[in-house]
Amino acid sequence: MTSQQEQNGADERVESPASSQFLDRFFEITRRGSTIPREIRGGLVTFVAMAYIVVLNPLILSSSSDALEGKLGFVQVTAVTGLTAGVITILFGLVARLPFALAAGLGMNSFLAVAVVKDVTWPEAMGLVIINGVIIVVLGATGIRTAIFRAVPAELKTAITVGIGLFIAFIGFVNSGFVTRTPAGPPVQLGHDGSIETLPTAIFIFALLLIAVLIARRVPGAILIGMVVATLAAIVVQHFAKLGTVGDPTHPDPKGWNLSAPELPSQIVALPDFSLVGQFDLFGAFERVGALAATMLVFTLVFTNFFDAMGSMTGLARQAGVGQPDGTFPRIRSAFVIEGMGAVAGGATSGSSNTVFVDSASGIAEGARTGLAACVTGVLFLGSMFFAPLIGVIPMEVGAAALVVVGSMMVAQIREIDFTHFSVALPAFLTIVTMPLTYSIANGIGVGFITWALLSLLSGRGQKAHWLLWAVSIGFILYFVRGPITALIGG
Repeated sequence: MTSQQEQNGADERVESPASSQFLDRFFEITRRGSTIPREIRGGLVTFVAMAYIVVLNPLILSSSSDALEGKLGFVQVTAVTGLTAGVITILFGLVARLPFALAAGLGMNSFLAVAVVKDVTWPEAMGLVIINGVIIVVLGATGIRTAIFRAVPAELKTAITVGIGLFIAFIGFVNSGFVTRTPAGPPVQLGHDGSIETLPTAIFIFALLLIAVLIARRVPGAILIGMVVATLAAIVVQHFAKLGTVGDPTHPDPKGWNLSAPELPSQIVALPDFSLVGQFDLFGAFERVGALAATMLVFTLVFTNFFDAMGSMTGLARQAGVGQPDGTFPRIRSAFVIEGMGAVAGGATSGSSNTVFVDSASGIAEGARTGLAACVTGVLFLGSMFFAPLIGVIPMEVGAAALVVVGSMMVAQIREIDFTHFSVALPAFLTIVTMPLTYSIANGIGVGFITWALLSLLSGRGQKAHWLLWAVSIGFILYFVRGPITALIGG
């Protein structure tokens, strides 16, 4: 049991009624060293940390026109984002019984909006997402995905956890404006022009320090309390400062809030519009761009979906204390199958592929250890369909602070990697640094796999690399050069 588990509500254990006893047995709450109040709190923290997806996913998907100049409606995407995330996360909690929440994957939706719909329509793109999900489900149900998972060396699994920790911390720094891209010179810089000079970034720093102090003082609910207090502070700041947002299409404010300004909305409740449900064309892309080009798109979707989720689950299971010495975790096959179903459901609702979110680490850090927390998060996602205006009050800068704190916790796993052997050190190092630098968990896993396999072979220790690791490494090589391959096919 971790110190975080010990510090959270030891006094929460009280005599429970029959309903609580059923929940305890079904989700194995006591067995995993948790309590029902802690699971509820953890589920709430995960939702608060992920709530930005209800706003961000519609922004991404509705911003691009497809091959026939068709567009997805913002209001409709908002509804299906909450619907799909809620249903799949509850299903994951009930079947896999792990504290992982699922929602529309940011890498996948960006890929669809930027690359895929240049050549196909939105319904055809969602058909490709469904095919990708069916393949993921089959790989999970047949045990192939589990076999690949078991073939990964323990050191690389630990490196994946550490890399994800750095990745989500980096996401937090970028989303908060603590680091920004530069038009020239180094890739990123501190704040704006090398200094911290915006109020939203100051709110991020306040939230980060508040959460850190509460955790250091072993206050139960530290992350949730910190996020709530920081959100209230942000509302007060916005009331007087009247800041805009960085991405405002008409009047962008470079020193404003990243995604949405924390203002109390005039309308709190709105009925969802589900008209996008079922608006997909399963095989239309194959007719429009040809079988080979469509197959390459599916290949890219599968690889991104498969290994992003596998890496996320590895890191989250370790953090939750349910990971086994070989890196596996309880009900691993069920988890893989339900995650694949998230892709199918996301395509069927036009909300993009749903996958496990590393932001779930926030709820785990708050004490969540079982699927009950996931069910709580899922119910809140369903509620977000009706309270989307209120969800937008939570500024991304506050959620970013929680990500940085959780990232620091996950990086602590690096002590388990033996860096004295270079054939271990280099693949682990490349796995860790590639994830934040390329903004992709899958890229980090691929670079680590390929380097591990090649070093094992060329150093005379080829037997250390499982044949499945070799097979996946070859697949990753194809994945990394898919651009030239697609160009050749197109030519």
